[in-house]
Amino acid sequence: MAAKPLARVVAALVAVALACPPLPAAAQKRGGLPLIRDAEIEQLMRDYTHPIFKVAGLSRANLKIVLINDRAFNAFVVDGRRIFVNTGALAESTTPNQIIGVMAHETGHIAGGHLSKLRQELANVQTAALVGMLLGAAALAAGAASGNAAGAGQAGMAAIHASQHAATRSLLSYQRAHEEAADRAAVKFLAATGQSAKGMYETFKRMADQSMFVARYADPYAQSHPMANERMAALTEIARTSPNWDKKDSPDLQARHDLMRAKLSGFMDAPQTVARRYPASDTSLAARYARAIATYRHSDIRAAIAQIDALIAIQPNNPYFHELKGQALLENGRAIDAIAPLRRAVSLAPDPTLIQIMLGQALVATNNPKLADEAITILRNGLAREPDTPNGYQQLAMAYGRKGDIAQADLASAQAAFTRGDFKTARELAARAKTRLPVGSPGWVRADDIVAAKVPAGPTSR
Repeated sequence: MAAKPLARVVAALVAVALACPPLPAAAQKRGGLPLIRDAEIEQLMRDYTHPIFKVAGLSRANLKIVLINDRAFNAFVVDGRRIFVNTGALAESTTPNQIIGVMAHETGHIAGGHLSKLRQELANVQTAALVGMLLGAAALAAGAASGNAAGAGQAGMAAIHASQHAATRSLLSYQRAHEEAADRAAVKFLAATGQSAKGMYETFKRMADQSMFVARYADPYAQSHPMANERMAALTEIARTSPNWDKKDSPDLQARHDLMRAKLSGFMDAPQTVARRYPASDTSLAARYARAIATYRHSDIRAAIAQIDALIAIQPNNPYFHELKGQALLENGRAIDAIAPLRRAVSLAPDPTLIQIMLGQALVATNNPKLADEAITILRNGLAREPDTPNGYQQLAMAYGRKGDIAQADLASAQAAFTRGDFKTARELAARAKTRLPVGSPGWVRADDIVAAKVPAGPTSR
């Protein structure tokens, strides 16, 4: 089997991924990734990962879970600060323990410093490959000078190919070792938090079964992950010895997990799919949640509000049912009616930042200048905690526009464009804002920063 060109291997190894190599409230694209923001799901992920991060010594590392709108089962880290999780992994994990196992594995990569170590190994491998290529080129040149171009050409090309082949194998071997280390670390973290490794085992077993046929014909030394049978054998040995092997998730946590999966289905699946997955005969709270979301998105808003009100009657202190009602009303042109449920959601949510931004949007959408000041305060507070929210800045720009404050409206629009990655528009708007803001004021300084900013590199996807 011919070696892959080193550049292709490097591209494949930029992210430390879980999967074997080959919304909700708001969505955005950054760095080529279709990201999803949702207060309920993000809070659940924080609750899942907090104990893991703590025992891993990362509780103060300010790690973030980033949701990607992708149906493939995958999770990965790219910078040691963020764990990216596909919605497909959330939707396919039937228990909290399964996705917690995934998070524990990715935490193992971060705690082990695998990204920085991989970059260092990459530099070493590239140096070795470059030396080999230079030697091959020298052989080509020597053959041409001696008149034996054909023989020297074969020898030179063989040397170049061998150097690339060796570099590729070395890098892949290094990453396979990291995957094995992350598996061991994950089991240790789960044991330390009193959780079972069974969910992690079940997840990896399913992935191994899916890849078993292809793996029969694969070169084990040309893979970035351990071979499925070897990985499962090693994982079985360490996971099944855990004293928590048969421990179940708490009923409350399982219920929240079921609601999360229902929410994803309601927002992302076609109505027919939701109806098959959550038929009317299913009276569980999760099924009713999925059907209420599907109804508001695809059918009658009045029927949807009635279904959401029924959910609120069952769990009146669930902030995300109130958020859903506010979102449904707002998106159907009833901004004034959306304000009360969104205020209630803000008062109940553990981290209401994203809901606050939606409340600010509702206040702006009323077109009532008397509500502009409140909208500005709410949006500025929310954006101080969630600065990477383009829609929040856009709503802030509209709120300033309602007050006739064009300078601040331009600045907020520039920040929205910058956060979206539209740097040309951002600089133009920021330059215009500078002409209207007092020189040296906080707004002027921010506008000047945008004008002078270098274009940042976005996250690299697999």
